[in-house]
Amino acid sequence: MSMPDNYLEYPARRYGMDHDRYEWSDLFKRKPIAWPNGARIALSIVTHVQHFPLDMPSKPFKAPGALSMPYPDFRYYTNRDYGNRVGIFRVLRLLAEKQLKTSFAINGIIADRYPALVKAVVEGGHEIVAHGLDMGKVHHSGLSEDEENHIIAEALRLLRETSGQKVEGWLSPGRAQGFNTPDLLAKNGVTYSLDWANDDLPYEMRTKAGPIVAMPMAYETDDRVVADEYFQSEADWVQQVKDRFDVLYRESAEYGGRIMSLPLHSWVSGMPYRVEYLREALDYILSHGGVWNAPAGEICAAFRSAG
Repeated sequence: MSMPDNYLEYPARRYGMDHDRYEWSDLFKRKPIAWPNGARIALSIVTHVQHFPLDMPSKPFKAPGALSMPYPDFRYYTNRDYGNRVGIFRVLRLLAEKQLKTSFAINGIIADRYPALVKAVVEGGHEIVAHGLDMGKVHHSGLSEDEENHIIAEALRLLRETSGQKVEGWLSPGRAQGFNTPDLLAKNGVTYSLDWANDDLPYEMRTKAGPIVAMPMAYETDDRVVADEYFQSEADWVQQVKDRFDVLYRESAEYGGRIMSLPLHSWVSGMPYRVEYLREALDYILSHGGVWNAPAGEICAAFRSAG
């Protein structure tokens, strides 16, 4: 059977991306970014606080870290829930010890089920980022606009009401988006998103409701990715974080400010045998001059004011 004549036709095949959300840009040819007080590196720490439902749907796909044993999968459910009972407080204590103000990406349902966690984050001086509704509700283009808008609006409502913060940042479960997601985020008052991992600096994305900022958040040096996808050790993770920082720090001397993103999970780095590796990574980064630590939203605002 021969292919139809139009099989190789692709209307978006052109120089650039397969979408029109933003223009392609060479990081090393952009106008240098100046961070507050002349800092070379903006340190953006984002801790994921997640709820994995026992009845997670398997279609169209499961978010990374999802339960994988036959129902009811108490083995992995309780492992993930460790982060909400113990791990988050261990991370909060370490951040307080280092006097760091950071972001916590929290599933909206956490505000309903475990409001004390949201309260602890706010009392620690940290920023709340909406992390979808729960890890079983992934965003994809199979959702209608109304369905996806409801999920986004409900997650934001729960977190805004419980935290008292504006909650203008967003991280999708599994970093997954559909074609409508950026438009719906902007429609619901989101000013920046952490889903897209294709830069070391922020950039503006076009949406039907006005621009939002794509904030960098590393994927390969995410604590869960290194442990659960690459099957590498905690010592490997620390070395990779250090190496990432070293390159960005070196580049900042010639090309202007950079963002060092450090994605964490309360059920990963909050484990007793891992938290000391997190301490080592933080000590290394903070031992350098010109490092400005701030929540992702504050870094986003500095980027916009510098532009």
